[in-house]
Amino acid sequence: MKLKRRSFIRLILFSIAAVAILFARNFILMKENARQKILIRNNYTRALEDLAAAADNINSTLEKQLYSGTPKQQSELADKLFSEASAAKAAMLQLPLQELQLENTYKYLSQVGNYSRALAKKTSSGKVLTREEYNNLKRLHEYSKSMCDKIWEIEENVSEGETDIEDVSGKSENNTPGITEGFTEFEEGFTSYPTLIYDGPFSDHIMQKEPQLTKGKEKVTKDAALQRCSSMLKLSSNDLTLSEETEGKLPAYVFNDKDNTLSCAVTRYGGMVSYFLKSRNPDEKKLEMKEAVASAEKYLSENGYSNMKVTYYERISNTCTVNFAYEIDGITCYTDLIKVSVAMDNGEIIGFDASGYIVNHKRREFPEKVVSKLSCEDKLSPYLECYDEGKALIPTEGGGEAYCYEYKCKADNNRNVLVYFNAETGDEEQILILLESKDGTLAI
Repeated sequence: MKLKRRSFIRLILFSIAAVAILFARNFILMKENARQKILIRNNYTRALEDLAAAADNINSTLEKQLYSGTPKQQSELADKLFSEASAAKAAMLQLPLQELQLENTYKYLSQVGNYSRALAKKTSSGKVLTREEYNNLKRLHEYSKSMCDKIWEIEENVSEGETDIEDVSGKSENNTPGITEGFTEFEEGFTSYPTLIYDGPFSDHIMQKEPQLTKGKEKVTKDAALQRCSSMLKLSSNDLTLSEETEGKLPAYVFNDKDNTLSCAVTRYGGMVSYFLKSRNPDEKKLEMKEAVASAEKYLSENGYSNMKVTYYERISNTCTVNFAYEIDGITCYTDLIKVSVAMDNGEIIGFDASGYIVNHKRREFPEKVVSKLSCEDKLSPYLECYDEGKALIPTEGGGEAYCYEYKCKADNNRNVLVYFNAETGDEEQILILLESKDGTLAI
């Protein structure tokens, strides 16, 4: 009887210890989940604040440009506007908006900076802006004010705790507007948006180009598109669902994962992945830039993209985005672009955009009758020293292509500059200044 009592006491003690261990483990897991939730919330809040600040600057800069009448001011304001629009797009990518198709909003942010630059270029050549062009600026400013008001309204609701920034369902528990609802309202508000025809890469007539790679291709089934999406993402098809079918010049099936943290579009004709985006914000940097670039190169190779050359790359926070251009016979085709985004904590591919490649890639015949490379090099500015040269196909501002000699030069201030001369006419087509830092290289 005494032995049984000891065994009983021992059993009770073991049970208490087991319960204590389970309680401690659950407590630790709860604390870790709470920490992760706070971290995600802070990242979203910071991105929303950055977006609100950029929207504010876009609004004020557009209004100033509306009042500007000199080429110098137009140019300075255009550069500022372009930078702020880029910042706004970068901030939007950090928010949980992947299930929304904000095509109009992204188009607006792409066009507003480029249209402004096109007008500045016109005034710098001695021409005067027309009344229609000023009216376009006015309407763009009206949209910027609407966007600014809506984003600050969302930011205020979040800061006052009336909206949960992680709740992407559209309504929070107390029935106040959710974060997605505000963006949806702005997206659906493009009813009288001006058609902008100008010399720039985001002009409406260029955005409506017929994609070369889907031309004449057969329509694929939803199941075939799902399998292609699954293969590119290395996920089971059971983890993906069709969320919608988009129209336009590049109609596509759009798939999401179960948690709506991933969006992937597959063209309905030809079955090619045009883009995917994962809403993961790497919270640390473990990889060097060259390792991130190598991960992007490997990913393209594994998915059947050959002859792709690294052109430029940029690091934003802990994500590295690498730009690739198609290369054939020593000619770099900057028209045929693919962008790959790499998480710098583990090398995961969290973003892919092949829309430029799908729209422009085709079999080309390059002209045999060209001017001499030396005659073009002789026209370089005396402030530039050429250290390398090559051949390139570059996009023209009107939406065409130009076969060029590419000269890589060093300026007297030690800045790297790219100069392009048309190989058929000998005319200077384009000049790009390279902004280089430890976080990558950008061409402006």
